[in-house]
Amino acid sequence: MTVVQLRKLGLPLINLVRLKGIPILEQLHLEEKLLRTSSENWCIVNDGTISPAIVMGMSGKPAELLEVESVIRDRIPVIKRFTGGGTVIVDHGTIFVTFICNRIDVPSVQPYPQPIMSWSGLLYDEVFQGIGDFHLRENDYVFGNCKFGGNAQSITKNRWVHHTSFLWDYETKNMAYLKQPRRVPKYRSERNHLEFICRMKEYMPRSAFIEKTLSSVGSRFLVEPTNLEAITAHSDTAFTHSTSLLTKQELEEALGSQLSPLE
Repeated sequence: MTVVQLRKLGLPLINLVRLKGIPILEQLHLEEKLLRTSSENWCIVNDGTISPAIVMGMSGKPAELLEVESVIRDRIPVIKRFTGGGTVIVDHGTIFVTFICNRIDVPSVQPYPQPIMSWSGLLYDEVFQGIGDFHLRENDYVFGNCKFGGNAQSITKNRWVHHTSFLWDYETKNMAYLKQPRRVPKYRSERNHLEFICRMKEYMPRSAFIEKTLSSVGSRFLVEPTNLEAITAHSDTAFTHSTSLLTKQELEEALGSQLSPLE
């Protein structure tokens, strides 16, 4: 379908930013700034991040969610992001997909968590059609009963962001940095991390997933490719991020609260 035909269909414009190996902290800073200071729609795809990092939701508490002593010992960065949701450890095997949208441009989606999740589930239904037993279960993307995609959101008056970390692959040893959270989806059924998650690479090639995702986006938006340099060159708005890297002192304080008086 041509650009002219797409415009006649009234599809909204979305800027596509394709990244590879950008540090997750840099990506989150970009997303937060675009949500708060831009008036355009954005899709960001980051194919992996250069080194392992733990990313927590805005209300996450390290003492409850992390094996803090191991995290400090191994110098694993811990980031508190600007969105809600759970805690993940990400690395070069993680694929990140983000949507930042004006509510007026997707009027069929009410600006609340569940309608946004349902919209994204339909988008990825197309991506995984005929591949595995794909479902949106509670707030996760799963094959069968195993999670491979975790989601988080932030919603403002006129805009929302929905971003996903997809486990195309992962390092088994890295999962030991994460505690079993107190609040878990019902379908998890007390399973540990390694029993609960699966690798996307067992279902489809990495490049195929990205291309199918972009095709699904293209059926809903008029896609305009851009790059990080162009965004930076035209973005001079002063902005203070709420996404932050936790300091060693903050982690040590969390470790102190984690230890019992007897220890």
